[in-house]
Amino acid sequence: MKRIQFLVEISAPREKVWATLWEDDTFRDWSSIIDEGTYMDGALEEGNEIQFISSVNGYGVRSLVEKLDPNAFMRFRHRADTKESGEQEREKEWSGGTESYALSEKNGITILDINMDVPLEQVETFEVRIPKALARIKLLAEKP
Repeated sequence: MKRIQFLVEISAPREKVWATLWEDDTFRDWSSIIDEGTYMDGALEEGNEIQFISSVNGYGVRSLVEKLDPNAFMRFRHRADTKESGEQEREKEWSGGTESYALSEKNGITILDINMDVPLEQVETFEVRIPKALARIKLLAEKP
């Protein structure tokens, strides 16, 4: 795996950016840019397992919410790659990697800092798709 990082400045308070990241309707909106039809199954609470699943192809990943500081930081540890809408495990492409979202705010501008471990064969795809997803997060969060 390779660790990649992305930053974006958003003209919105971090509470609004946080809500844009994790509320179901906006999460589905921006995450579908990365993997079409993606949704979360499970409660975002520290220590819980959740699943990210594509409703289009049924592939996903089961992850531990390893660290959660509301409106500031979230880290997932990917435990198992899944298929058939999370019902079965598959090859260990994402397993063991982490993905984190850090928010900091100054003068009404929030910086969203994403760090993620990506399988080597997926790095180029994510380097194209994540900036597009960040642009969508920015647009959604900056809406009045």
